[in-house]
Amino acid sequence: MKNKSSDIACDNVHSAIQDTLYVVNGKWKLVILSILVNNGTKRFGELSRASGISPRILSKELHELEINQLVSRKVCDTKPITVEYSSTEYAETLKEVIDAMIRWGQNHRRKIIGQ
Repeated sequence: MKNKSSDIACDNVHSAIQDTLYVVNGKWKLVILSILVNNGTKRFGELSRASGISPRILSKELHELEINQLVSRKVCDTKPITVEYSSTEYAETLKEVIDAMIRWGQNHRRKIIGQ
């Protein structure tokens, strides 16, 4: 017989995972966050080159990350105008998760290539 409180806890865990995936979902969001969290502020062009993301997709992903308060955007008063992106304090709370995913990915690549 199932315990009702364990069903609720399970539902909460699933909801939390779904909420997390909703915010960082997609091919590029975690890549962008890992660059900004681990390497600091980047101009748009630097971020595009570092990530390998096309400018159109990068713009869309940055906008969504900005809406979710993970990235801040600063328009600099230069000629030509430059735009800088930084991770927010809130994004820094994902650093542990991002670093764990980096380690797992490196280990996985070694395991698969080593076979």
